[in-house]
Amino acid sequence: MLVLSADVQDALTQQVFYPTPPSDSIAKIPLVERPRRKRFGRGALELALAEAVPFSFNRYVQHTDFAQVDWQSTGHNLNPANWRYDSDDFGTNNFSHPYHGSLYYNSFRSNGYSFWQSVPATAIGSYIWETFGENEAPSPNDFINTTFGGIVLGEMTHRLANKIVNNRRRGFRRQVNEVVAFLINPMNGLNRIIDGRWGRRMNNSVETDSSKIYAEFDIGQRKFNTGNQVPPRFGWYGHIKFLYGTPFQNYRKPFSNISINVEAGHDDSSLINVVSVYGSLAGWEIIDNERMQSYAILSANYDYIHNEAFFYGAQSVKINIISNYGLMRKAKISTAGSAGITLLAAIPDAYKYGIRPYDYGSGINISGSAGLSLLDKFYFGINYGGGWVVTLNGNPSHYYLHTVTSEARYTFMKNLSACVEPGYFTLRGHYKDLPDVNKSYPYLRVSLRYHLNARQLKFDEEKTTKMKQ
Repeated sequence: MLVLSADVQDALTQQVFYPTPPSDSIAKIPLVERPRRKRFGRGALELALAEAVPFSFNRYVQHTDFAQVDWQSTGHNLNPANWRYDSDDFGTNNFSHPYHGSLYYNSFRSNGYSFWQSVPATAIGSYIWETFGENEAPSPNDFINTTFGGIVLGEMTHRLANKIVNNRRRGFRRQVNEVVAFLINPMNGLNRIIDGRWGRRMNNSVETDSSKIYAEFDIGQRKFNTGNQVPPRFGWYGHIKFLYGTPFQNYRKPFSNISINVEAGHDDSSLINVVSVYGSLAGWEIIDNERMQSYAILSANYDYIHNEAFFYGAQSVKINIISNYGLMRKAKISTAGSAGITLLAAIPDAYKYGIRPYDYGSGINISGSAGLSLLDKFYFGINYGGGWVVTLNGNPSHYYLHTVTSEARYTFMKNLSACVEPGYFTLRGHYKDLPDVNKSYPYLRVSLRYHLNARQLKFDEEKTTKMKQ
């Protein structure tokens, strides 16, 4: 069953609507300025572990062919002329590699290094794996996915893990938070154990912040027309949307604003259907007064979609113009528009390229959205996203992607809403030597949504300004 919704449109165009959370959603956390010490040796050792552990598992446990590395294969891989796009499956190239890159990134990020200082570790780790970790030729698609995707996923998991753990808490909740944070960011959890910080009551570091957080949890039914002979049917799905920070505060600091979408459901190809991450890199104020806020935000974006009927993966950089307008006390309008460069995208190829059912390409993208909120009860939004991708590796072709999505929502109880989301997605493939392809997938989603703000999530609000000594 194809999964294309308003949130999939977010994944394709990374056009994010930022609701205005209630005023109590700001977690005001007292900070104790205690800068983390930079540990280069430990960071290098953990990066080496991130290389050695999966390599050893592949070679000595699973006995996979690509892990049978020798000096001849390494010498071949060290020659830049031998780099080639590979034919690995979609999930490996577009999810496993970015996740692996996030471990490289956090090997230094969790050891006291800044965002930009941790970026080279991701690229170095990716290059080492491509040349020494496999006997296959190094792949430019793997290097980009592991490096760029690893940075985006790495900083996102770094922020979330440090947001969840509050060093001033004790008891069962503290242990649960430690475990959840470890699963989100294993490198950070490992260093908390090594440093003796796991479970110990102590002052929070500068990594703990007071950014707004907002979460939505959907459960419902979805139906898609996949264009085949099988009649469309409803199936269950679940969705989580997490917003960290806002575009209007701390906008000059990388990833001060993050949007995360994860969707899972009844699907024959993959339980996890959507993972999309938007992270701000820098921002500039356009206007900010009592009636209007408008900012230009440069963002890095990671998108992963995998369904029975459709799949898509991309890494992109965009400039976003995000605005909020206050018409009156109980009426608000939010708009957003973006344009950017798709660095690398995996697009389904109806004719396959060898054994690979997708092409690799780069291109440009545009999107726009508008949302109206009334009386804190009613919301209606509409989104458009479009992109053009020219094939770099695959059957000679270029692709147009278009999506129109909408959402109507009514909040009938505190934190609980009913949502209806119709829309459609179109993929047009123009091939040099093969017939063109034009596919459209209309859909409908109906769900109940439960939303939580920062205080209700109870990650780390505190009543005291400092811990008793």
